[in-house]
Amino acid sequence: MINKRVASPAEAVADVFDGATVMIGGFGEAGSPIELIHALIDQGASDLTVVSNNTGSGEVGLAALLKERRVSKVVCSFPRTANSTVFPELYRAGFTELELVPQGTLAERIRAGGAGVPAFYTPTAVGTPLGEGKELRTINGREYLLEFGLTADFALVKGRVADSYGNVVYNKTARNFGPLMAMAARTAIVQAEHVVEPGDLDPEMIITPGIFVERVVEIAAPAHESELVAAGVSYP
Repeated sequence: MINKRVASPAEAVADVFDGATVMIGGFGEAGSPIELIHALIDQGASDLTVVSNNTGSGEVGLAALLKERRVSKVVCSFPRTANSTVFPELYRAGFTELELVPQGTLAERIRAGGAGVPAFYTPTAVGTPLGEGKELRTINGREYLLEFGLTADFALVKGRVADSYGNVVYNKTARNFGPLMAMAARTAIVQAEHVVEPGDLDPEMIITPGIFVERVVEIAAPAHESELVAAGVSYP
């Protein structure tokens, strides 16, 4: 087996290239890989397409990546929340493109991409602006839209514990999009509070098997987005 542990977030994201598609885990704050995102800001890759549930809060994490004008397109379900001030301004200015996807459809598009399913039909968004221009098919008397699976060049994921082979355990709802994104990305990068030796994890507790993970980095005391936002922190 391969030891997938790397020394730092900077090393973990060093090969993210301009124009890459990057999936970023998180459901609001839960599961947001703050340290990996900040390392990506420091690394300098630009013209990124980001696939995420939302567009971040305040001026840290994903919002900070947007603020630095590194993202040309966002694929997400919730582009605006209480503390998301960066993306709306970029969108109104015409700098960042938005592909709005219903949350369940987003999750299924990522799952399909990871499973090698190129497309699927769903009734979600039929008859709404989100369905305009998409193939429509009637199945058993009900209308469905064709949606395509999503894949990515990289995924940034936050786990609670991982081993050096890349097996990952999550903290409750921080599990959200992480497992799906790890499957759908060519290179899945995981930050975890603890990185343990192979065999230390209960196999029955492992959510993401190491076969889907390329790199693991230990972040012993990860930042919490809400605390940073409340303190008025701006990165970098």
